[in-house]
Amino acid sequence: MKKMFYYFTLLVTIVFAVSACSTSKNAKGKKGAAATAEKKPSNDKDAIQPYDKVVTKEAITDSGLFHVHKVKEDYLYEIPDTLFDREMLMVTRIAKTASGIGFGGGKQNTQVLRWQKKDKKVLLRVVSHEVFAADSLPVHEAVVNSNFEPVLYTFPIKAFSKDSTATVIDVTPLFEKDVKALGFPARSRSNYKITRMDSDRSYIETLKSYPLNIEARHVKTYEANDPPSNESTGSISLEMSNSMILLPKEPMKRRYFDQRVGWFARGQTDYGLDAQESKTVRYLDRWRLEVKDEDIEKFKRGELVEPKKQIVYYVDRATPKQWVPYIKQGIEDWQVAFEAAGFKNAIIAKDPPTKEEDPDWSPEDVRYSVVRYLASPIPNANGPHVSDPRSGEILESDINWYHNVMTLLRNWYFVQTAAINEDARGVAFKDEVMGRLIRFVSAHEVGHTIGLPHNMGSSVAYPVEMLRDADFTQKYGTAPSIMDYARFNYVAQPEDTGVALMPNIGPYDKYAIEWGYRPILDKSAVEEKKVLDEWILDKADDPKYRFGRQQFGVIDPSSQTEDLGDDAVKASNYGIMNLKRIVPNLITWTAEDGKNYDDLETMYGQVLGQYNRYMGHVTSNIGGVYEYYKTYDQDGAVYTHVAPERQKESMQFLQDQLFTTPEWLIDPNIFNKVESAGSIERLRGTQERTLNNILDFGRMARLIENETMNGNSAYGLVDMMTDLRTGIFSELSRGRAIDTYRRNLQRAYVDRMEYLMNEEQNIPSAFRRFGGVTSVEVSQSDIRPVVRAELKNLQRNVRAAIGRTSDTMSRYHLEDLNERIKLILDPNG
Repeated sequence: MKKMFYYFTLLVTIVFAVSACSTSKNAKGKKGAAATAEKKPSNDKDAIQPYDKVVTKEAITDSGLFHVHKVKEDYLYEIPDTLFDREMLMVTRIAKTASGIGFGGGKQNTQVLRWQKKDKKVLLRVVSHEVFAADSLPVHEAVVNSNFEPVLYTFPIKAFSKDSTATVIDVTPLFEKDVKALGFPARSRSNYKITRMDSDRSYIETLKSYPLNIEARHVKTYEANDPPSNESTGSISLEMSNSMILLPKEPMKRRYFDQRVGWFARGQTDYGLDAQESKTVRYLDRWRLEVKDEDIEKFKRGELVEPKKQIVYYVDRATPKQWVPYIKQGIEDWQVAFEAAGFKNAIIAKDPPTKEEDPDWSPEDVRYSVVRYLASPIPNANGPHVSDPRSGEILESDINWYHNVMTLLRNWYFVQTAAINEDARGVAFKDEVMGRLIRFVSAHEVGHTIGLPHNMGSSVAYPVEMLRDADFTQKYGTAPSIMDYARFNYVAQPEDTGVALMPNIGPYDKYAIEWGYRPILDKSAVEEKKVLDEWILDKADDPKYRFGRQQFGVIDPSSQTEDLGDDAVKASNYGIMNLKRIVPNLITWTAEDGKNYDDLETMYGQVLGQYNRYMGHVTSNIGGVYEYYKTYDQDGAVYTHVAPERQKESMQFLQDQLFTTPEWLIDPNIFNKVESAGSIERLRGTQERTLNNILDFGRMARLIENETMNGNSAYGLVDMMTDLRTGIFSELSRGRAIDTYRRNLQRAYVDRMEYLMNEEQNIPSAFRRFGGVTSVEVSQSDIRPVVRAELKNLQRNVRAAIGRTSDTMSRYHLEDLNERIKLILDPNG
């Protein structure tokens, strides 16, 4: 009986224990599940282990958004349960690179991710915000079903935290394997003919956790058949950076985009709108500047208030000390623009803490926006930013400042101002001169990081003659916007003392920042659109507040890069007058005992480059079409052809300043110091470039359309072609000798006419993407009949001129032209 009682007692105990465990699981939820899971056999490779067996005593832990544990060579994420299903932005950049492969800091990919638990695994999913419908609408379910989130990677759960509020996974494979979304992008792999990643030469460098982000650095080595450097290795090695940033739980209020005010923006197809089609809504990328609750009444009264959170930029510790104050000034120059938006001290520059003050401070931490100083030969600077795709909120921005941007500034300043500016007459500027130029570029790049794109339509607002006026330029600068490429004042002449030489934060910049950042209280994003429209209409008739987009292939001559003033012909004539003053002084202004003539060659090339820009600025008027953005409540056309008088004037400028041999550019004292030969070829290339630009399929199509729409009052294709031919071949009517430069130009003309007769329009992909081209079906247009007629006219003139000329080389040239034209018109003859 005792034995039976023992077994009965034991059975009841076991049953009770099982029952108690079941009750505990229901009561404690995940904690109980974790405890049960930890008791699974350890020989199961997928088994969830006790926390201490995974995160061992030798683990090195970095605490932040997640706990990041390093255990020997493995890296573990300990993800709090509260962060599962939260959206995070992953930004992939090149951190370190080899020669010829991009640049450090170059962004390669951006995507939104979310971590999800499913059974014994954690999924890393890619989230898209390209399509949307409010979750309160019936169509939301359809949007979700058509927007399934792909799984980027899966991780077996290794353990749960001791309090069962976090999940541990091993993320080592995510960074050591070839996960393309986190590494070198496909377009670059194709360029260098990359075949595979070599895992033996790839590894994790660091994984660091910060309060709002996790920063991963990992080295990737790819086998490549066409590496741009270190060819002997047959491979490319890069250090990649992945920034995973927690997005705000409550997205910032959007501000909707309007093309009449230039702004970086993002789009989303919204299926929940009350419309009979799916529509893309666009909203601004901007910092979250909000009024403090205690300052709302002050703000309403028009008083300046400090925002809840300032925009702060730190200047990289690696920046040479003499340039730091100027970079800071460029940042804080934007204070005046934010004051127009109602904020004081909205944007400030700071020195980063020293390593002693804060050993954990890092420019990679998403909490800090940094002007990064890069030891690179790239003569440039850029200002990318990272923003929340749900709202457009800018979360962080780093300005990449390359060392050789100073070389670029020196060259620009020299070639555009040396004729009137002693400070620019040399190849090494004083620190205060270079510092002022650095401040200018700093302010321009900061403009990009706060949301503003280039405004190439700004500089046309100022009359050319006003750019010679000291009082006007000191007050308004050389353009209404520092976001234009209106570098330095090439219009001003030596007698224009006291004139300003560069733009500042101008009227357009203040207006744009006010339009984008001034809070409109107590209104939703949709409701405030009416107020924003009123602000635009209030400035609509003033050219200082116009936005003109950057073009890839110029159609609108009033929205060009590197131009100044409202009249390209007048401005370019002034610019050429200054170049004619610079060329005779190039040797003196670049001289230094004991050095060679490399600087002389560079600066002569800069003169030729500036001269080319003037030709481009004027050429764009021929067949040009102005683009002034408007809405239905504004009068007038959006697109308007350039007046015929301006087009004819532009053609005459090109004949006078370029196609008539520019003798002032031909300086034997320069050429005999920098080259054994090439001066003739250099000028030929300059003339041919502009000639081909004039004889462009798209430009010719616009001339045809202009005449079709506006009749005989237009400057049509035949008008342009006749003026071009008679100017380039002006020697024929009188039998004059044709010099070497003109002979080259005339042959270039015939070559281009052959191209127009035989080739089709080839539109570069960049032009297609940004709309900077006029498409035409050449074989079915009037282009070839006009070209054929012009060739026949030229052939008659050439044949008549052969007998008139007494110059042997000119006769040979004309006989050759005649044969070339015959082959074009009758290739089988």
